[in-house]
Amino acid sequence: MSRIGRMPVEIPAGVEITIEKGLIKVKGPKGELEQAIHPDLTVEIEDGVLKVARPSDAKEHRAQHGLARKLISNMVVGVTEGFKKELSIVGVGYRASKTDNKLNLVLGFSHPVERVDPDGITTTVEGNNRIIIEGIDRQKVGQHAANIRAIRPPDAYKGKGVRYSDEVVKLKVGKTG
Repeated sequence: MSRIGRMPVEIPAGVEITIEKGLIKVKGPKGELEQAIHPDLTVEIEDGVLKVARPSDAKEHRAQHGLARKLISNMVVGVTEGFKKELSIVGVGYRASKTDNKLNLVLGFSHPVERVDPDGITTTVEGNNRIIIEGIDRQKVGQHAANIRAIRPPDAYKGKGVRYSDEVVKLKVGKTG
């Protein structure tokens, strides 16, 4: 049995969960999210706790069991607390600025790079080199952060580029001569 799938999801006060035909909707103080789950799985709510159960030990059911439970848990956390990713920009002349919903990045290219915030995601810039991405959907927050990082990933020799704030970049030794 899946260790993650077996764990119940606590439903905090102020959060409403509705289940209809494989679609789960979670509504809370920060917003509303919905997610489709595998049709064979059963989701039950009792005494302020949500439980996900699978019909058999087939490989597909085992794979979907833990996934469905974690997706629902992420939705509950998202509508109550929200998710946040922090990026750091390292490099001489590299900087970021924000105008309306556009993130302007100067990362050593011949032109500045602009990224528009997706729906439900807010991006803020602290100083010139810290980008904070916040939202209620964990997948969207992570994908937006990955897209920004992919513009100029950290260089292995000098360490310049965009990195997650908790990411450690191990520098390689350069050419000796």
